[in-house]
Amino acid sequence: MVKDLTDKQLEYTGKVQPQLVERDATGHLLYPYLPNEELIEAVNLAIYLERPLLLKGEPGCGKTRLARAVAYELGLPLEAWYIKSSTRAKDGLYSYDAVSRLRDAQLAATGRIIKDEDIPRISDPATYVKWGPLGRAFQNEQRTVVLIDEIDKADIDFPNDLLLELDEQRFIVEETGQEVQAKAPPIVFITSNDEKDLPDAFLRRCLFHYVEFPSPPRLVEIVNNHFPDSPKALVDKAVVRFLLLREEMRKDKGEGGKKVSTSELIDWFKVLRRFPQDEVLAKLDGKLPFAGVLLKSWDDHIRHLRQSRGRE
Repeated sequence: MVKDLTDKQLEYTGKVQPQLVERDATGHLLYPYLPNEELIEAVNLAIYLERPLLLKGEPGCGKTRLARAVAYELGLPLEAWYIKSSTRAKDGLYSYDAVSRLRDAQLAATGRIIKDEDIPRISDPATYVKWGPLGRAFQNEQRTVVLIDEIDKADIDFPNDLLLELDEQRFIVEETGQEVQAKAPPIVFITSNDEKDLPDAFLRRCLFHYVEFPSPPRLVEIVNNHFPDSPKALVDKAVVRFLLLREEMRKDKGEGGKKVSTSELIDWFKVLRRFPQDEVLAKLDGKLPFAGVLLKSWDDHIRHLRQSRGRE
């Protein structure tokens, strides 16, 4: 664990958890997050070195939720940037509404804007700048947690277009000439599902951590934190059946195939809790109950049915 931090208040421990049904400032429901020691160390290294932390791991293993957990414990604002195939690097910094400026200029030219105070506003190009997640984080007086989620969904040039901004923590608004320098270095988390290789120049600027799938005892702990006071017999049996399904999928699809994840376990257990314990325990001994919560493709359903018949 990194102890020699420049600011002792900014040390993530993973021990501060939200209460049930607690929400953050944006209204998002908060959930417990239980990182292992290696992940806690990686977060603190990223805070200390002021480098982005690149997170990889199976879909559903908790990469995205880490940023919200860190922001909650440290009491910092969170800016989330969810990447799509059409996302440009500039979108995270700012956007410029040239259409609105042209419209206002035309209205002013025809005399339809008559208030004297409106003239300086529409004459100033900065009026039409709208800040993106990174742009807002750079201008915040306190450190801000920034999530760049699923960076590998974007165009191959996207990571390289962020090199200056992530390395020197500054950018220029081309339409106004304004240079924006980060007032406080943001804490940046970047997630990837390995759909594309990321450029070496980009990787050099990041720290890296692979989020491992939780061990069986940790899975039990995760379920208990999400659903306090759940019967031990039900939790234990559900986790065992979940791990059996995951092992079947691993044997059938290999290490690289999509397997059931922690997020799916949480959803599945939430469904199981709706029914009487004796009924659910009996179901767990037979055909996989509520398989549609765990198996997300027709191929997975077919494979599971074949394996189930083979055990009969």
